[in-house]
Amino acid sequence: MTSPVDEGRILPRHAAVPLPRADPDPRPAPPVAKHPGKRRLYVLDGLRLVAALMVVAYHYMAYNRVHYWGKSTAAVFPTGNKFAIYGWLGVYLFFLISGFVICLSCWGRTPRQFAVSRFIRLYPAYWVGLILTTAVLYFRPGGTKLELTDVLTNATMVQQGLHVHDVDGVYWSLWAELRFYMLFAVVVVMGLTYRRVVSFCVIWLAASVIAEATGDKLLNVVANPVYSPFFIGGVAIYLMYRFGPRPELWLLTAASWLDGQHQMKVLVAGSERVTKVDESWTVSMVLVTLFYAVVIAAALGKLDFINWRWMTVAGSITYPLYLIHEDIGWEIIRHGRHHMSPYALVACIVPVMVLAAYLIHRLIERPAAAWLKNWLSPARAAAVRPPS
Repeated sequence: MTSPVDEGRILPRHAAVPLPRADPDPRPAPPVAKHPGKRRLYVLDGLRLVAALMVVAYHYMAYNRVHYWGKSTAAVFPTGNKFAIYGWLGVYLFFLISGFVICLSCWGRTPRQFAVSRFIRLYPAYWVGLILTTAVLYFRPGGTKLELTDVLTNATMVQQGLHVHDVDGVYWSLWAELRFYMLFAVVVVMGLTYRRVVSFCVIWLAASVIAEATGDKLLNVVANPVYSPFFIGGVAIYLMYRFGPRPELWLLTAASWLDGQHQMKVLVAGSERVTKVDESWTVSMVLVTLFYAVVIAAALGKLDFINWRWMTVAGSITYPLYLIHEDIGWEIIRHGRHHMSPYALVACIVPVMVLAAYLIHRLIERPAAAWLKNWLSPARAAAVRPPS
């Protein structure tokens, strides 16, 4: 966002303005951006870390992989399991933040800049995580047989759309993210304005409802109805941050929350199938509501006093942490559970994963991002363009 959105200007209430006869129902001027600059919201970086650690706790202490711990996670962690079973909700906090951050980072950018920024953000760390996880699964004792074609298809990040098994279970959420980016790219191509983004959210929410009501397969793939309300909520909250808490934005945010609470019934049931314990819809919705409340508070400046610089680093490592923690962590658990108590083992694995994520970010992701940004720059593309 390099400059305020200039879609019109709001005139003083009592200014004498001649009304053109040909326009009996003039449209009101769109709101003017209140935050045209990219003021960093450190709280969102901190929330990313919270979301990632929730998912890590869920996989290590709630996901019922008996052959790793030797017995159910509920038996291994009789107390911790009661909290960890809600860690899967961290993914939906990620989705909420993603809706916000995509608008924040892409407003005022060209379609090419949008595509390059998303590619650089998603793929380098993902490829590193894919290589590491594939190596661990293949070379471990009694290693998993992985088809080369499946691993290569996973490198595209669209494997779920092609009905190919994810190498690592956490990759499912990236397909949801990718579909959001592809939809949002349509608005980026048109040019991001307040009215267009609000219209995009309303149309997407309506399409999600229609997709669920009709069961249309193509519309389900495009509209992403189970996960769309959380992305839409994040976009609406960003518009509050940029243009102020206007009534239509409160309504849009509330609509996304209402759709989300409806989807939560299916999501809770899905989690129960892998944790093998009963989970509460009420507790889940309390947490989701808290997510909304904190992101809204951050957007409205209520949490600006939280400006700890370390949160920037914390936010930057959450993506590689999310990518590498599951299968690699389970393999460590399988070999380490005979030598340490369960809580001590988890307490050791988490810092190791955080350190590995930091190294991936610092030594691979950042240099790769700088190189790719230069390689994919318009100037370089023009220099290597073949003659017509």
